[in-house]
Amino acid sequence: MKKLIVGGALALSSTLLLFGCTLTSQPLPDVAVTGVVEDGNAETFRKVPDATVWLIPTADVVAMGKTPIEIKKDAKNDEPLEDNLAANREKYQRAKTNGKGEFSFPLVRGGNYFVYVEPANSTYLPGGDKSRKALSTVELNKAPLKIKVSGNTPAGATYIGSSACIECHEEQKHFTKTLHRLGITVIGKPSKLQDFSNFPNFNKGLDKLMAGTKFWFHGFDPKRGFDKYQISTKAPADVASVSFTATFFKDKDGSLKFRAENAKNPQDAARVYPVEMTYGGGVYKQRYLVRVGANLFPFVQFNQDGNDSFADRSRKQWRDYHADWFYNAKTNMLADPPQAKSFDKECASCHANGYTLTKTAAGDYKAGSSNDRNGEIDTDGDGKPNEINMGCETCHGPGSVHNAAKEVDMPSTIVSPNKLAAERASMICGQCHSRPQGNLKNDQPVNKDNKMMLPGTSRNVFLNDYTTREDAGKNDYWADGLHSKSHHQQYTDFIKSPKYRNGTQLVACSDCHDTHGTAKFAHQMKTDSKLAESCNSCHVNTMDMKKHLADKAKCTVDPAKITCASCHVTKTMQTGAGFGKGLTAADGKNYWTNDISSHIYDVPRKDNIGVKGVAPGSAMPIPYTNACGAACHDVKQL
Repeated sequence: MKKLIVGGALALSSTLLLFGCTLTSQPLPDVAVTGVVEDGNAETFRKVPDATVWLIPTADVVAMGKTPIEIKKDAKNDEPLEDNLAANREKYQRAKTNGKGEFSFPLVRGGNYFVYVEPANSTYLPGGDKSRKALSTVELNKAPLKIKVSGNTPAGATYIGSSACIECHEEQKHFTKTLHRLGITVIGKPSKLQDFSNFPNFNKGLDKLMAGTKFWFHGFDPKRGFDKYQISTKAPADVASVSFTATFFKDKDGSLKFRAENAKNPQDAARVYPVEMTYGGGVYKQRYLVRVGANLFPFVQFNQDGNDSFADRSRKQWRDYHADWFYNAKTNMLADPPQAKSFDKECASCHANGYTLTKTAAGDYKAGSSNDRNGEIDTDGDGKPNEINMGCETCHGPGSVHNAAKEVDMPSTIVSPNKLAAERASMICGQCHSRPQGNLKNDQPVNKDNKMMLPGTSRNVFLNDYTTREDAGKNDYWADGLHSKSHHQQYTDFIKSPKYRNGTQLVACSDCHDTHGTAKFAHQMKTDSKLAESCNSCHVNTMDMKKHLADKAKCTVDPAKITCASCHVTKTMQTGAGFGKGLTAADGKNYWTNDISSHIYDVPRKDNIGVKGVAPGSAMPIPYTNACGAACHDVKQL
């Protein structure tokens, strides 16, 4: 859906370059610019005819970045290049490629520009590999530009599975070591597409369950979310508060099961459920998928960094996860979870490669995914394993046409995210690292056909066709309405950051994260986030950390004891137990440190509405309340 264009273009303003880059004080010259638009690589490519090459002034993107981003369908400022182009098509300089893919601008007005390619048809996707970094007219004139554009998913293309991709792209086999490939695992039967070598403690929680663990579910609180019960591995002092127990055990055939027993009504017969899969485990938490009839349901959460000495139930080693589905607090009877809450319907879309969903005559929801001879499990009963985790095609699109194409046609039949504009490349990650609601009215961002978006889709098309609510709800943010509180909202925060809309370099997720898993640092970071070099390779004006701290915060801490992330990558979101206690307030209560980083990259201040005057245990974690500030931060005044 094309965005509606209202009258008037975005106002131009003086260009402010981020990342430490500065403009020359001399006016930039008017120049001639030439180049060529191609697909593919240096060896195999086609020229792209009839494409329009646009020059988008950086000043317009800077001006847009100064406006609060609109989180809604048909917003006018949430796609820095596409929105500026939509508002200024009659004004921006453009050139058309000829039959050889060549283009020429006889005279380009002196300035700084993002070079953006708009293909003539759907064979290719817009953007191009020169669309992310601003170029001055001096740079544009140095040599003819060679712009590489991404192919698109052809109509009728189907999923073929990651094993088929790796046959030709063996150099990407390390993708099997990423958490995107390890998210869901059949207990005791990892697939050949799953390599756990980077995560030796992956199944720390599972091992405890296999060894035999009994949980008491007590203190039911209907006002809470998914953890309405307190959970403990010992009987609580108030035995009357226990609703039921769940005893995990390894059966004679080696499978994991648990037995649910009603603590309030001994006449209610015990129920035994098979536990078939793990859900997570690489970082912070692991849940367990329980088979109930035709459906799977997540139950019980193991927090890798949990500590049972903490009073906060969410920060202990074990946490309830929807025990309320297995016990009816109104009737005091054991129950089976509701079909409509099955994992296939509520969660699987952001994990399965080529997700589909079918509602059966019996009212069950059955998820489908691509067949792969090395897949995790046969989910649809056709005798072929399915790839129930993310695969190559999740980010590159269904590969059947690409796999069968002639070599010279291959580039145009597959999506290459690094050749997309940053706003489209980040949308591939953003569809799941945000919290929209889709056609099913839950957190699965699926369209009316219960399908996920194809890679290369614009943000606006995604919001219009795949969401009924564009992003997180009010309770998923802290009180400031800006910083995310709920987990997997990195993209929710990121698009509010200056890295997304600026006049120097439009950043995509893959600029910092190695999506294929070759990086050796945590969270697939390309550089060590614990070192300043991970930031000042771009932010060259902050190389002197001591001066930066003094200028920005009047802080005299030894720069060797902190890094950029200590202040700018605040862990506002919680997925597991968090990283423990922060500083202690006047009443003896402590602040907390969470475990998922805000991607706004600002420094939340101590007068933030989510902190100032808020009880420590309920306050947003900020750098000022972290334990590292014990020597100089006085939280007793908050």
